[in-house]
Amino acid sequence: MFLKKLALINYKNFSSQNFEFDHKINCFVGPNGIGKTNILDAIYHLSFSKSYFNPVATQNIKHGEDFFVIDGEYEKDGREEKIICSLKKGMKKVVKRNGKAYEKLSDHIGFLPLVIISPADRDLIIEGSDTRRKFMDGVISQSDKSYLSSLMNYNKVLAQRNSLLKYFAANHTFDRTTLAVYNEQLDRYGTEIHKKRVSFLEVFIPIFKEQYEVISGAKEEVHINYDSKLLEDGLLNLLEGSLEKDRALQYTSVGIHKDDLNFEIEGFPIKKFGSQGQQKSFLIALKLAQFNFIKTQAKTTPILLLDDIFDKLDENRVAHIVSLVDDDYFGQIFISDTHADRTEEVVKTIHKSYKIFKL
Repeated sequence: MFLKKLALINYKNFSSQNFEFDHKINCFVGPNGIGKTNILDAIYHLSFSKSYFNPVATQNIKHGEDFFVIDGEYEKDGREEKIICSLKKGMKKVVKRNGKAYEKLSDHIGFLPLVIISPADRDLIIEGSDTRRKFMDGVISQSDKSYLSSLMNYNKVLAQRNSLLKYFAANHTFDRTTLAVYNEQLDRYGTEIHKKRVSFLEVFIPIFKEQYEVISGAKEEVHINYDSKLLEDGLLNLLEGSLEKDRALQYTSVGIHKDDLNFEIEGFPIKKFGSQGQQKSFLIALKLAQFNFIKTQAKTTPILLLDDIFDKLDENRVAHIVSLVDDDYFGQIFISDTHADRTEEVVKTIHKSYKIFKL
């Protein structure tokens, strides 16, 4: 699978721009602020129907305009696939595949598997549990439609249960029977999600450790620990046990929406005890493991986006990624960098075709 052409209209800083890509390596070079990352984000948008960097959809429309269009032409399994993602202010986002709009945007997830490695990934270490859950959910969802469906249903029921708890507090009332209906639904969806997270991590963690070992030269032991109350008890029991607390807080305090991944180095949190270099290695290993997992599950090679990669990594880490490119481990790659000479020098060491776009 690879992206052949990309056309942007009113997307971020681009009024109108067209690109024709090499099927292996494509580099966008130029000074900061010119829009290199925006092109990568447009490609990400075509896979996930949303931006990697800005969750507010309308803020991806060019200033002074009221819509954007991203148009991509792919080749997948020997077939031409045309994907268009568009948004007009005041209207819903539309994603079309070969001229036909998706009824639900979630139906598109996983069709064009993609992995991005970016400086923004540091949020996985420094931000709260929500960021790490989203990472885990994103990896699983790209190859498991039923997981994404269960997750969306769980979140819908969770919002309804939280509204009910607020209603009880505001009206000084309580109805155990109605609450029990939501508890049962949360238990059904949440238990399914939890099982799939456990199964995913059983496969994912060994791949991650292997990647870290190669990148770091096996200097230290790293681990990902799944932090979930559902490892101790069933969700229905947990919800019953937290009833008084939930009524006081007016929201649901237990469930898979509270799960976390603990990132550890030598048994300690990497956020506090990992050096900058160790944290970078950890994140790259995480993303390469994601790539490996999706490639195996989806039985197709994901597109890889490397944002500002050479600026943020030392030569050893870059060399490792380059060696993987040379081994045909990756398919199509998009790279952004501020230094054209540096990028070309690295790309020339890879025995693959490439294109450099100077912005």
